[in-house]
Amino acid sequence: MKKLSVLTGALWLATLAAQAQDATYQTPPKLIADLVDAPATPRMSLSSDGKWMVLMPVQDLPSIAELSQPELRIAGLRLNPRTNGQSRVSYSTALTLKHLGDNKETPVQGLPTPAKISEVSWSPDNTKLAFALTTDASPTDSRMELWLVDVATARAHKLMNLPLNGVFGNSFDWVADSRTLIAHTVLPNRGEVPASNATPTGPIIQENVGKKAAARTYQDLLKNPSDEKIFDYYATTQLVKVDLEGKTTPLGQPGVIQVATPSPDGKYVLVKTRHRPYSYQLTVGSFPVKVDVLDMSGQPVKTVADLPLADNVPTNFDAVPTGQRRHDWREDAPATLYWVEAQDGGDPKVQAPVRDKVFTLDAPFTGSAQELAALPLRYNDILWGTSSLALVQGYRWADRKEMTWTINPAAKGAPTVLFDRSSQDTYNDPGTPYQHRNAAGRYVLATDAKGETIYMVGNGASPEGDRPFVDQLDLKTKKASRWWRSESPYYEVPVAIIDAEKRLLVTRRESQKENPNYFLRDLKKKKLTALTKFANPYAAVGSLQKQVLKYKRADGVDLTANLYLPPNYKKSDGPLPTLMEAYPVEFKDKSDAGQVKGSPYTFTRLSWATPIFWVTQGYAVLQGASIPIVGEGNKEPNDTYTEQLVASAKAAIDEGVRLGVVDRNRVGVMGHSYGAFMTANLLAHSNLFKAGIARSGAYNRTLTPFGFQAEERTYWQAPEVYNAMSPFNYADKIKTPILLIHGEADNNSGTFPLQSERFYNALKGHGATVRYVVLPFEAHSYASRENIMHMLWEMNTWLDKYVKNASAPSAQPAQ
Repeated sequence: MKKLSVLTGALWLATLAAQAQDATYQTPPKLIADLVDAPATPRMSLSSDGKWMVLMPVQDLPSIAELSQPELRIAGLRLNPRTNGQSRVSYSTALTLKHLGDNKETPVQGLPTPAKISEVSWSPDNTKLAFALTTDASPTDSRMELWLVDVATARAHKLMNLPLNGVFGNSFDWVADSRTLIAHTVLPNRGEVPASNATPTGPIIQENVGKKAAARTYQDLLKNPSDEKIFDYYATTQLVKVDLEGKTTPLGQPGVIQVATPSPDGKYVLVKTRHRPYSYQLTVGSFPVKVDVLDMSGQPVKTVADLPLADNVPTNFDAVPTGQRRHDWREDAPATLYWVEAQDGGDPKVQAPVRDKVFTLDAPFTGSAQELAALPLRYNDILWGTSSLALVQGYRWADRKEMTWTINPAAKGAPTVLFDRSSQDTYNDPGTPYQHRNAAGRYVLATDAKGETIYMVGNGASPEGDRPFVDQLDLKTKKASRWWRSESPYYEVPVAIIDAEKRLLVTRRESQKENPNYFLRDLKKKKLTALTKFANPYAAVGSLQKQVLKYKRADGVDLTANLYLPPNYKKSDGPLPTLMEAYPVEFKDKSDAGQVKGSPYTFTRLSWATPIFWVTQGYAVLQGASIPIVGEGNKEPNDTYTEQLVASAKAAIDEGVRLGVVDRNRVGVMGHSYGAFMTANLLAHSNLFKAGIARSGAYNRTLTPFGFQAEERTYWQAPEVYNAMSPFNYADKIKTPILLIHGEADNNSGTFPLQSERFYNALKGHGATVRYVVLPFEAHSYASRENIMHMLWEMNTWLDKYVKNASAPSAQPAQ
């Protein structure tokens, strides 16, 4: 099967010979390796009645042997052909039930050790937990199974023998009665995998006749009719009903069923089925889709829509297909469908007083759809509450405007504006309306008894950093009163409102020295009870010194960065070799760009991608240095990208030098993805750095001609911007050593490995000091322990050679 990422020995050896110097995996210094291997904090899920918590330990990093198992990359998906599920899943390995009343913990019995657990879901009545258990013992004994936990006995068992189909990541759903589930299953007796024809019967032809069908760059697409058959083989599912005794009943006909959602009253199922003609330029999310309603016996009730291939959608960020979209159930009603329809042809460039309309259709779906709301902005979401309350959210990308309206579904009157703001103005963000699960297991707005008050949970961005909060909002007066706000020296996040009347919250609290843990907070009694006691996984390293720096760019824009210093560092130790990491963000307003992000009180959790490892090696680290790219009014941010990029980096270095901790002549810069693109541009347009590390980036913007990142103009609309922003065009100017790293199986839109390969060749051709490392089987985000350890070794070796032990100062202020 040609789509499987099983490299032949000859091809792999040729790749190594052409692109690598080291044939074996290396390991970074022990302090870094120990931090990588530190255990992850368990996941947690709360029952909707606030009585139970399930704790889920997270699996260790997979080995390269696991990562190199066959993988099917097709239609924009990454699949494990052995299990018929997604190939890159971070599994939980066990389940422990914790009763919040007495804090007693009970490990769930009956599970394999270790287990591969995903899709954990509470039943609506909170008496059961359903989950998918992946077995991957051998090619003939690999599958996803539906399992069930009885909460009262804390015992797990397999619910049915049919294997789940997890291609789309949602392999089952609870019905409101808490006694039935709808499951996606692999077709029984489907036969062997269709052959991938080695000998073609003719050319592959694509044609367009006078229709605009622009598309951004995507990975893992279908390429030929053989691919289409293979995709159908794995993606086709048979829906079944399964009861708590494991009895199964087929539901409807097989198909490439992406979504199957029971109605809140449990009488119907909304089914979305992808079908041909498929596309060789777009992913499965753009394939034609048929939207049907079935009854619980599997009989068709209503075909709501049959939508064509979405290949004529403009590339603007708030462009949408014409016709119906976003079909779903109204969460607070027994069986009412809703969907959205564009009124501007789906094109935000078209002048239109109404962008989108929301329609509803009640069971038994024989009447006409009713208009619920007409919106002047593009529809984003709807939060259902009561028969007389729902919140509709809309947005406009051009100026980052977002609005929230209240509507009365019963009266169907005009929407009333609740919030009208910039999405990038974090200081004035009112928060997110809190939703809880109702008796049917559906998320609806939490309100007071009259339905006139809702509760807002927010990050609480401020000049002092994020201070999460809970507010009570009166919908009539639009006035908010604060229940609670996180206070220093802690960073505390509301997780759930257990009882609004009693003002009981579950929060997650952490500090610079304390690992995140869960607490029950009684706001009326001012009482705080610890629910978990997860230890600091980095205790052996010592406390990391973190400081949030605030400084200004030359043009007056306020900037921030997190400064980390080695344990036991003293000011008298003098300036240190420094590693700066950043990720540019586009803004439409300077004041928004300058707002403080993050909190000085968070616990430093180290992921594989972080630069913070290097404090253990004697470096100062400027992590998350803000790189705002601002374009106000009619100007677009990227019109002056390189100027703002260099000015931001220079300001960060200058502040570190002013504090006496950064050695200006020994600074390296790194970034991942768009941060890698940033790194290459900084080396091309400044002399600020001694070395750069760019991971999984894109360097030639003509290879992403229909937009990239937050740039929605095409190459033909703004060629000067694309050319100026492409470090590939300045390969002859890059004299600073640069380390390029890329995952061999990068699945991110636009960051094909070809980007690094071509950039490496251009740099090498101009005599640059450059090293190119390809990590086998890695996607855009790296996963295997061996590859991650080797990546860190490469980075550490590079930094030590070209930054820490630089032979002579050469870095100068930006030109």
